[in-house]
Amino acid sequence: MEIVFPIEFIVAGTPVSQQAKLKANIEEWKLRVRNACKPILPAPHFATLANVGVVLYYLPADEMRGDLDNIIKPILDALKQYVFVDDQQVERIVVQKFEPERTPGLADAVSNTLQLAWKFERPLLYVRISDNIEEEPN
Repeated sequence: MEIVFPIEFIVAGTPVSQQAKLKANIEEWKLRVRNACKPILPAPHFATLANVGVVLYYLPADEMRGDLDNIIKPILDALKQYVFVDDQQVERIVVQKFEPERTPGLADAVSNTLQLAWKFERPLLYVRISDNIEEEPN
């Protein structure tokens, strides 16, 4: 079965940096990301060949340590061969962190999944993948 985009999901926990010293921590995080998207995908399904855009919102419990850009690669690697065939298909990435004191007001048009993300216990990662690469993030 083919994936119907957009898809959205929430991953509980703190993203692991590509720079992590323990590679086992990176692999564990990648498995957590993949497992978080399983319930929203048809079973069985084909990884898409379409180009995609990815939105990543990280909501840390406290001030984030480390660089935001270092969390991207393990997330994309987790989704490779599962949601999309290769991360070369990712044409657009929007990444933002929302530390506890910086919680934006939500527009009326945001998805139910994003609304839930703001209500869940932090830390967590909100992920949205769309085959409309011009789609503006919520």
